[in-house]
Amino acid sequence: MNEQLNSVLAAARAEQRAALVGYLPAGFPTIPGAARAVQALIDGGCDVVEIGLPHSDPVLDGPTIQTADDIALHNGVRTRDVLATVREVTTANPAVPVLVMTYWNPVDRYGAARFAADLAAAGGAGCILPDLPVEEAGPWLAAAGEHGLASVFVVAPSSRDERLGTITAQGTGFVYAAAVMGVTGTRNQVGELAEDLVKRVRATTDTPVCVGLGVSTAAQAAEVAAFADGVIVGSAFVQRLLDAPTEDAGYAAVRELAAELAKGVRTR
Repeated sequence: MNEQLNSVLAAARAEQRAALVGYLPAGFPTIPGAARAVQALIDGGCDVVEIGLPHSDPVLDGPTIQTADDIALHNGVRTRDVLATVREVTTANPAVPVLVMTYWNPVDRYGAARFAADLAAAGGAGCILPDLPVEEAGPWLAAAGEHGLASVFVVAPSSRDERLGTITAQGTGFVYAAAVMGVTGTRNQVGELAEDLVKRVRATTDTPVCVGLGVSTAAQAAEVAAFADGVIVGSAFVQRLLDAPTEDAGYAAVRELAAELAKGVRTR
């Protein structure tokens, strides 16, 4: 759980490299195929994985992940399927921390205490909650703490220093630093504001800082790994699955990209 996540991030730091964090939504490309897709992330070299809970209005996510979410919802994915995917992945990979990335509304509807208990029972390491204000996070933090789950909050380049301190004081596991203002998606360049944001976050906390939004190549992964504790990649993996002519070809493409990015974080 949270201790497992801390251990994996610390091990990467001891190797003088950043951790590679891969994201894919549950229910995509199919409900049973989601675990195979996440397995491809791990087989390719991801140290930590995030499994998204598909949402009909994913405000942080750009067109690529929105498309994957739409496919997952069309497939009929439910919260229980997300938790089942977490369980399947953690059972097969007990050393790999698995977090759920979700907006607050589905957790609130499911019940924060129930969601935390079921996520922990599935072997999950924690939750990333991009739209939950820390001032309103009390019920979740209590439930997550009871079950040893990490609570990861998102900060942006627009966050003022005082606000960064308020957020990082509540978060555990790692701080999710958005490299750019905007939504997820591959970009030709990683946001120039990311390195400054990481420095500002580190002035407020010793919690590891992982950077997401926009990374899609080994060179970009290496660039971010030079100043961050972790490199988060999502849309590029989703796009590989969307472009693949078959599911099996998609898993192979995801595994190949993960291997390229894993080399990137080792060339910081």
